[in-house]
Amino acid sequence: MSFFDRLKHAASTEWRAYTEHPFTEGLADASLAEAAFRHYLVQDYLFLIEFARAYALAVYKSPTLADMREAAGGLSAILDVEMNLHVKLCAGWGLSATDLEQAPPAVEMLAYTRYVLDAGMRGDLLSLKVALAPCVIGYAEIATRLAARPDALAATNPYRVWIAEYAGAPYQEVAANAREHLERLAERYATPAREAELIAIFKEATRLEADFWEMGWRAGKR
Repeated sequence: MSFFDRLKHAASTEWRAYTEHPFTEGLADASLAEAAFRHYLVQDYLFLIEFARAYALAVYKSPTLADMREAAGGLSAILDVEMNLHVKLCAGWGLSATDLEQAPPAVEMLAYTRYVLDAGMRGDLLSLKVALAPCVIGYAEIATRLAARPDALAATNPYRVWIAEYAGAPYQEVAANAREHLERLAERYATPAREAELIAIFKEATRLEADFWEMGWRAGKR
């Protein structure tokens, strides 16, 4: 069993709550309230800013030049590609760049991103990448599952663009590369004595990801 699969197995309850949250189901069958998705889009933009900081921290925490280049590539992908795509997606929902930048951060967004940064500050590069894994790798898994649902990518589903973006080859490659790098780090640094600590980080990060979905879900109920 791979290192990532061991993490998922140990956190199976948290992983299911995150990857099968009603918010994600609503994306696939178009039942998600527009208010929920709009709130999520705004907070996800702020989330990307904080994740860029996490990748900048990964550069600093990298023990090798290859690790530094991998982290720098992730930072560039967020700042130069993903954030631009996110702004375009938001524009389709009537949200301007100004709306995104001036929005107050939600407690759930701060809780998750601060946890990731704290895990990286206290630990090494492996600890940081374990904290990042639920988002980076989890989104690819979620989108792949949703894309296989009937009519998920149909023109009648307003959330098809989100599903297609994360189920598409470019993002799937990003997630696969992140998983491969995590496995390489684990081979070097994941001693049996550390496994419980790393599992605890993964569980908490996954729980906080589920809370992020829940934040959007509640916004649709107001």
